[in-house]
Amino acid sequence: MNDRYDAGSAGYGADQQYEIVGYDEYGRPVYQQVQQSQQPLQQPYDPYAQQDYGYDPYATGQQQPVQSYDPYGQAAPYDPYGQAAASGQQPRVAEQTAYIPQQAGPVAEPDEPARDQRDHRTEQFAFVEDPEGDPEDVIDWLKFTENRTERREEARRRARSRIVALVVVLALCAAGGVGYLWYAGKLPGLSSSGDKTGTATAGGAQNRDVVVVHLHDTKSGDTATALLVDNTTTRQGTTVLLPNSLALTGDDGTTSTLAKSVEDDGSTGTREALDTVLGTEIQGTWRLDTPYLQNLVDLVGNIDIDTNTDVPDPAAKSKGAAPLVNKGEAQTLSGKMAVAYATYRGPGEQQNAQLERFGQVMQGVLRKLSSDAQAATVTVQTLQQILDPSMTDKDLGTFLAELADLAKGGDYRTALLPVQDDGTLSAETSASVVKDVLGGTAKSPDQGAAVRVSVQNATGVKDNTEKARVVLLNGGFTFLEGGTASAAQSASKVLYTDAADKENATEVAKTLGLPAGAVAKGKVTSNASVSVILGQDYEPSSA
Repeated sequence: MNDRYDAGSAGYGADQQYEIVGYDEYGRPVYQQVQQSQQPLQQPYDPYAQQDYGYDPYATGQQQPVQSYDPYGQAAPYDPYGQAAASGQQPRVAEQTAYIPQQAGPVAEPDEPARDQRDHRTEQFAFVEDPEGDPEDVIDWLKFTENRTERREEARRRARSRIVALVVVLALCAAGGVGYLWYAGKLPGLSSSGDKTGTATAGGAQNRDVVVVHLHDTKSGDTATALLVDNTTTRQGTTVLLPNSLALTGDDGTTSTLAKSVEDDGSTGTREALDTVLGTEIQGTWRLDTPYLQNLVDLVGNIDIDTNTDVPDPAAKSKGAAPLVNKGEAQTLSGKMAVAYATYRGPGEQQNAQLERFGQVMQGVLRKLSSDAQAATVTVQTLQQILDPSMTDKDLGTFLAELADLAKGGDYRTALLPVQDDGTLSAETSASVVKDVLGGTAKSPDQGAAVRVSVQNATGVKDNTEKARVVLLNGGFTFLEGGTASAAQSASKVLYTDAADKENATEVAKTLGLPAGAVAKGKVTSNASVSVILGQDYEPSSA
């Protein structure tokens, strides 16, 4: 192999020049130092422009003159550490292009001299390889291009996946919304007022927890009743106020009012009678005497409600004293003030006015009560009241906590059950409460089934009331308790208001064994068709 740098072993210097004096048996050039004073001007080396290479192994043995060899094609002498480096200017090295001898040589540049294309032996030359583009760079470029394309495709696939997922989510939300509206009976076109069957089914499918609460005024003896309703399906809480004049029918067929039932039949009998009339299912009874209501309000830290009237202080000794509760918005009431407001009934007011104030106090308590079931249970236990056997402290506490959560979120309202003058419910006026809120069906005593007869005992004998009740029930009438007169009367009376009830009044008189002269037109109690006042002339044995 050629080694153009063998001369370097002799060392190069800025003042030394070398020339080729021949070749050895391996074709390597042999150099000798040239004296500076005798150095002739060298011509540029052109291996293709001459036929004589200076060494001919097949010649006669005479060595031909040899031109000075300049491997870099420069006329100037080679000076690697000379003044060119010191001056900061490097000589421009002509770029050489390597090629394979069997192939056509590169096209000569315009400024290059024409080269001899004759065949030469390769051992005479040293080729400087100029590698073509690194294949690794090409591979890396292809990988980069491929990866970029794949990333774009992957981005498109992810975008399409997101769009598909979004469409699916929107479709599910729409389907869920439509399903809920259908389930709740609020879907347009399917929940019209004329489609009673569909509405009843939707309403009946909802789950409701109902507790009846009776407020007992320990001073006056009056009562007020309300239903606390938690619709767990629609997440709506409601206090349904029940007027005391609501007509109830017992298991024995007797008819009485709500107030009378609470006093005589107790919690169980009243709860069952309300289930029958309203078509609902009450889970428990909460008897709340006024002292417990006062303690409850104090435990929750007072309540804030909009009062609709001034309430005088019961303990005030003079008439001109300041009221205990002032009329106005956002009034803060303590336990004592809340009890006074919940039980107050002004002069000439109906019982419904007092009932509505009781409803305001109950909603105010729920807004202040803890929504945590455990904390609400502790509050109930702190009251130390005896609950109905159907409910425990935990049951009531958990139930009230659910209602408190709804009251705080604004999903709570108060509704008054509309009752007619006779204590019955009409389908038109009670549909918004009985059907929508309670999910039941009004089942007031059927006027065509039996004549409702109210009986007041003025005989002076207490047992005569029970004897008259048995006789009337056996005669097919509905018995209503009318109480006991403050003073005895000598003659009995059978009264009716409507002319259509005159015949019924006559039949009642015959059933009780009273004379026909006792029948007369007069004032009848609101929930009865015929009123009877038993006098001392009544003889139970003759009935």
